[in-house]
Amino acid sequence: MLVLPQELTQSQAMACLAALLKGLREPSERDVILDAAPLTRFDSAALAVLLELQRQAATLGKRLMIRGLSGRLSDLAALYGIAELLQSA
Repeated sequence: MLVLPQELTQSQAMACLAALLKGLREPSERDVILDAAPLTRFDSAALAVLLELQRQAATLGKRLMIRGLSGRLSDLAALYGIAELLQSA
């Protein structure tokens, strides 16, 4: 299982994505769970990280399932028109 940090803003996005991609590439099940519950402070960079993680999962033949997505992050995704791209677990 992959876990988002408590804070994910533009300044942490690249490092966070690199760490999550490393975990995604490790041998695991086809379905990968991403726990978003710890995330409390974020900006739109968090959505970019989630979308890139989903793209990379698809490239690896895996499916990324997000659990614990906060209402605020869901609302931000809806505002950007990408809510349907974030699969809930």
